[in-house]
Parts: sequence; structure tokens; C-alpha cells
Amino acid sequence: MSVLEEIVRGKRVEVERLSSHRTALRSAAESAPMTRSFASVLQRRGEVAVIAEMKRRSPSAGWLWADARAEEIGAAYEAAGASAVSVLTEAQHFGGSLADLRAVRERIGLPVLRKDFLIDELQLWESRAAGADAVLLIVRILELERLQALLALARELGLAALVEVHSRGELECALAAEADIVGVNSRDLDTLRMDVTLALELAPEVPAERVLVAESGIREAADVDRLGEAGVNAVLVGEALMRARALRGAMAATAALCGRRRRERTAAGFGVPASTRVAPSTGEAQAPSGGRACPK
Repeated sequence: MSVLEEIVRGKRVEVERLSSHRTALRSAAESAPMTRSFASVLQRRGEVAVIAEMKRRSPSAGWLWADARAEEIGAAYEAAGASAVSVLTEAQHFGGSLADLRAVRERIGLPVLRKDFLIDELQLWESRAAGADAVLLIVRILELERLQALLALARELGLAALVEVHSRGELECALAAEADIVGVNSRDLDTLRMDVTLALELAPEVPAERVLVAESGIREAADVDRLGEAGVNAVLVGEALMRARALRGAMAATAALCGRRRRERTAAGFGVPASTRVAPSTGEAQAPSGGRACPK
């Protein structure tokens, strides 16, 4: 069993636990404060936006900063010029929690992304109630119909969705689901191997009106410059910042990546077949029977 399969299995157990709190979660989500616009801060004309990530550990790197205080990290990122902050909330493999997300959201004025392995509408309500402005949806772990339903519900809740892909086939699936923000993860979540050229290869296939985010493998300004030249709107960086293990170092590492130039992307992309557009949401993202899996 891969790490990804193990994580998803654990998430199914979490969803079962959440099911007994369905009414309370929905009520809390509906009464949560207005979200901050995640998409707009990533569309900085002529400049690559930086989504700085708070994560204590990862399956590939191990512990990065075990005793990091989430709210202090978030404030350091904001002071250094980040456009948004991503918070890992998966506990077993990343050492995160929703408490981290709440602490960051209360401390800073930037939009906050909940980065986790979300498979069910209950987790979207939970995210909204906890203060998330955006959520991560990973194509690798979602059938097309489930992705479409979760995207529709996210929009109803006022949540932006960063839809993550790791292949051309997954990109086609994300675009078919009408994802507004597409993230290309250089790391294969099944094998944990890196392909740092993937975002550069897929960038021409992403329509110019979609927001394109490059994830993983970004360590220095030269990496951001290469991605900016390809028209990437934003980069999501975590490990390179958290390895500093000190607030001043994290701030310096973040500041070094901010303000880099970006070329405007003119790609037409694949287009969106009418047969795969999102149907109106019922507010319930139930698992489809025999749903179409997105190709790897």
C-alpha cells in the first residue's frame, strides 16, 4: 500500500466520524465569516505570487520543524511578502491539524488554504467552519463526478479550490470539471518521486483564464524565474521555507522568492467538453456509482 492509499484510507475513517456531526458542521459552515479571495491574490499582473506553506513534516522529507507555532509561521510569511498561506492539516503524516489553520487564520490577513486529502462534502463544511478560504482537491484521489460535485459545493460555500494534478490526463480531468485554479504538483503522490519539469511541460495546456500554480520542488529564486517565464501564476512552497527552523530564516527564504517576474500566458488549453460540465449541485457530493476515474 502506498502512502497515498494509506492516507486516503484514514480519511475515509475520519469522514465516518464526521458523519455524526453533519448538522452541526453544516450550520457552522453557513455561519462562518466571509472568506478572503484566494484566486485574486494569485493573479498578480507580471509577478509570480507565493503561497507559503506551514507544514511540520512530510512523508518524503520527514520532520522539518517539529515545534513550529503555526500562527508565528503564518505571520512571518505575511511579513515577508507572501500572497497566501497554505496550512497542512493532515495529522499522521504531516503533523498538522485544523487548530493550526484556525490559529493562522486568526493571526493574519492573507487568504488561507487548507491543504489536506479531501474526499467528502463533510470535509468542505468542516474546512469552511474552521476558517479556510480555499481547499485543495487532488484529482488522483477523486473520480470525475466526485470532483465536479465537490467543486460545485466549494463554490456554494464561498471556498476557492486548488485542483491538483500530476499528469496530462489529470489536467484534462481538472479542466473538464471547470477548475478555476489548477495546481501542478511535481511530486507523484503514489511514488513520491519528483519531476521538476512537469509544470513547465503542462503550462502551455492550461487556458490563460485559469490560474496556474506550481507545487513542490521549488527551492530558490531561479526556480520561480523559470516558472514565471512559462506563465505560471503562483508557486506553492513549503519544505524550502520550513527547513529554516527559525522565524527569521523562514522570512528571508520567503522574501527571496517574492516579487519575481512573470510572463503572461496565452495558452488556449484543451477546452472543456460540454458533456463533462458541472451539473447544478445539490449540496451533497455523494460517491457516484461506477463513476469515471480520471486518467493518471
